[in-house]
Amino acid sequence: MLSTIKGGLIVSCQALPEEPLHGGDTMAKMAKAAVEGGAVAIRANGAADIREMRKVTNAPIIGLVKRDYADSAVYITATKAEVEELLAVGVEMIAIDATDRARPGGEMLADLVSFIHDHDTLVLADVSTVAEGVAAAKLGCDAISTTLSGYTSYTDSSQAGPDRELLRALSNEIEVPIIAEGRVRTPEEAVDMLKLGAYAVVVGSAITRPQQITKGFVNLIAKERETWERHKLKSR
Repeated sequence: MLSTIKGGLIVSCQALPEEPLHGGDTMAKMAKAAVEGGAVAIRANGAADIREMRKVTNAPIIGLVKRDYADSAVYITATKAEVEELLAVGVEMIAIDATDRARPGGEMLADLVSFIHDHDTLVLADVSTVAEGVAAAKLGCDAISTTLSGYTSYTDSSQAGPDRELLRALSNEIEVPIIAEGRVRTPEEAVDMLKLGAYAVVVGSAITRPQQITKGFVNLIAKERETWERHKLKSR
């Protein structure tokens, strides 16, 4: 799988229950469209969506399960239960929160990595800092992703674009592949990530969340309209 994704675009096809495109059938169509457009792999949330995707594409899938727990802020493939759900449907790689935060029920990241490897599946470590990436690599994770930069309490949540500094630092510190993910919104930014050392790039919202894409257009139009109206008033 790692050779397949090298230098390519991975498309994250996910929709949460409260979003209009939620559902396995819709996400399968989204995945099929992404692959037809040239995506080298799909990042997908939940066994139900993955099962439907397998019916329409043979592209490699990076699987994860997002689930909230009362005793932990970790929600991306947080416990062995989520890992087992993904192993049951079959994925090439499992994305797992590899941050420094305590896991639900006191489970340990090292144990989950070993369990996944025991089932002949690759591990993608989603991290938010360089130290977390280094630690994940030492545990034997097969690739590291910048996914959680800005989504932990100790990283900058005000970043408007991808975390270039984290990507650059991880690429210099770690030998395993570094995958760029998080706030990559344009083809130009994706290319920039590859130039900075990314092994591959994941893009989600900018491709697969039409409500967010629409909001970007609407917000800019509203801003420009306000500027235009002010200019008209001044010119009277």
